[in-house]
Amino acid sequence: MLRFHFTDADLRRVVVAPAPNALLEVALGVRYLHTRPAGITWSRTGLREWRQRIGGSLAPRAGLLGDLDPPQGGIFDFFCQLSAPDLNTGVELALGTPTRELADEIAVLPRHVRDRPLSRELADGTPKGRQALAQDTRRFFASSLAPLWPRIQSEAVADRALRAETLLRGGVDAMLATLVPRWRWQPPVLHVPAPCAPRDIRLDGHGLLLVPSYFVQSPMFGRGADGRMELFYPLHLGERPGRASDTLGPLLGRTRASVLATLRHPASTSEVADRAGISLPSASQHTTVLRNAGLVSTIRTGAAVLHTLTPLGAGLLHGDATTPSVGSERSGHQPEPRG
Repeated sequence: MLRFHFTDADLRRVVVAPAPNALLEVALGVRYLHTRPAGITWSRTGLREWRQRIGGSLAPRAGLLGDLDPPQGGIFDFFCQLSAPDLNTGVELALGTPTRELADEIAVLPRHVRDRPLSRELADGTPKGRQALAQDTRRFFASSLAPLWPRIQSEAVADRALRAETLLRGGVDAMLATLVPRWRWQPPVLHVPAPCAPRDIRLDGHGLLLVPSYFVQSPMFGRGADGRMELFYPLHLGERPGRASDTLGPLLGRTRASVLATLRHPASTSEVADRAGISLPSASQHTTVLRNAGLVSTIRTGAAVLHTLTPLGAGLLHGDATTPSVGSERSGHQPEPRG
C-alpha cells in the first residue's frame, strides 16, 4: 500500500496533465506487451485484440526498446519527458539525457541484456546508441501505436471531462476520491493499493501532477525535476454506448439512446457527435431533446457547452429512474515507485 500525504499547500497544487504523453505510452506499451495484463488495462475495449496482433511481432517492432525493460518493472527516467507536447519533441528531449544518467539506467538491466551491442552503445551515450533509441521509438509508434492512438486520445478526452466535472461539482476532495477504483481518499491521505510493503510518501508542499495513461497497470510515481510528485493513473474505463441502445432504443430511439449513453462522461456537442458517430447538427438536436426531457443538463461558457447527465438521465441508464447516480522513485519510473 502506498500512502500519499497531502498538506493544504499540496491540495492547492494538484494538477492533471492534459493528455497521455506519447513517449511515455510507447515505453508503457512495450512493457504491457512484455507482461501478463490485469485489472483496468486488460478490460479496455479492443486491447486484447491489439495485444494478440502486436505481441507476436514485438521484437522486430520494438528493436532496442524491447531490452529497455527494468527487471523490477516500470520504465526508465529518460522516457518520462512529460513536458513534451508530442512524440518527436519527447524523443529529442530523451536524446539529450546525460551519458551518466543513461549509464545508471542501463546498469540495472540483467548482465546479458546490458552487454548487448546497442545497450552498451546507449549506456556509453554514443551517437549510434542514441540514434537507435530514436529510430526504434518512432518505428514502434508508427507500426504499433499509431492505429490505436485515436482511441487513446478519445478516452483521454472523456477522462479529462470527467475529472473537470467532478472537480467543479465536488472540488479536489471529490476528484481524488473518484480517481481510480480501489484507490481510497481519506483526507489528507490518498491510499493506493500496490504490491509492496506499506510506504508513506510526503508531498512536502510541492503538489501532485496526475498523469493519465492508457497502458499503466500498477501504480507508478516519481519526483520531477521541480520536486513535484508525478503519479500515473489509468484512464477511466468507459462503457460502450451500444448497451443502452439495446435497452432504451424502443423508448428513445436507438440514436438518441446512444447519445444519452455517451454522456456517462460529460462531453461537448462535438465530442457527443464523435462518440455516437453522428453529425454535429444531429448531436445538437438530440442533446436538446434530451435536455428538454430532463435527462441532460447543459452548461454554457461563452460559445462552448458541456453536456452532463441529470440524476434522472443517469438513473434511466442504470435501469432505475427513481435512483440518482452517485457520484520507486528512481531507477526510472516504476510500478509502486515509478521506476
